[in-house]
Amino acid sequence: MSYDKVKQAAKITIGTKQATKVVEQGKAAEVFVAKDADPRITIKMINLCKKMGVKVTYVESMKMLGKACGIEVGAAIAAVANE
Repeated sequence: MSYDKVKQAAKITIGTKQATKVVEQGKAAEVFVAKDADPRITIKMINLCKKMGVKVTYVESMKMLGKACGIEVGAAIAAVANE
């Protein structure tokens, strides 16, 4: 899995609440979901993305997603916003 999209994104939104807002506003280009994140958190986002037609990409772990986002802690969900 290449994390280049996350690293190169001009606008990245980290976290469930913030990512949900971006998707609901129709501003998300792609959403990244960590496979080891709590399904109770991620299922709502996955369903919302399906409804809104936003591509969902699964990444191996929260730790790797957090690192790709440039943060020291794990991230369950990150959204790349349209420019």
